[in-house]
Amino acid sequence: MGYLQFGRHCVRQIIRSKDAVNDSVCVNPLLYASQGLRYNRKLQVILTTDIDKLGKAGETVKVAPGYFRNHLMPKLLAVPNIDKFAYLVTEQRKIYQPTEEVKHEDVVLVSESKEDLMKEYEKAAQILDKAKLVLRRLIDVQKAKARESKEDPLELRIPVSKKALVAEVARQLCVNITPENLHLPLPLSTIGEYEVPLRLPRSIPLPEGKLNWTLKVKIRSK
Repeated sequence: MGYLQFGRHCVRQIIRSKDAVNDSVCVNPLLYASQGLRYNRKLQVILTTDIDKLGKAGETVKVAPGYFRNHLMPKLLAVPNIDKFAYLVTEQRKIYQPTEEVKHEDVVLVSESKEDLMKEYEKAAQILDKAKLVLRRLIDVQKAKARESKEDPLELRIPVSKKALVAEVARQLCVNITPENLHLPLPLSTIGEYEVPLRLPRSIPLPEGKLNWTLKVKIRSK
């Protein structure tokens, strides 16, 4: 907007100047363009604002007279390349061009200390130990009908693997773990509640009365 504003001021100064009125039509490209006469094949103009695929504000470019007359000049996007116009554009840019420059500060990566990492690990372990994952899964209908007793557990259509538990921990608890952190020899294949042992670093202190970290999982029918 600043470039467009100084372009408008520039054109206003041109219109108000006596020289623009008294100049001969034969030597003034601006009057040639406004009267629809051809002034060579290309016309040199000074851009007052940035234009894609043409140039930046303050640059001198060559354009067709018709393009300048019908598009650039009515919208105050450019002025003819004449000494007094160039001077006005330069002065207007000094006024309206932003003076504050953006300072690019170097980004310094601060490495976390071992104590900070241990605190994060301990906090994550406490979240895993106190929380309970709730999963909804489809049951195997045929095996459910073939049960000898209703007290027998319902088998799942697709057992819950380590990768599925890791994904649910990230989604529900916002804690990132790996399959190696879970002690699960076989996938969970039936509806019910489980306590899956966690394999965490021994340096993480356990709460009083606990022998190991566990993850509570509850699987319900969908």
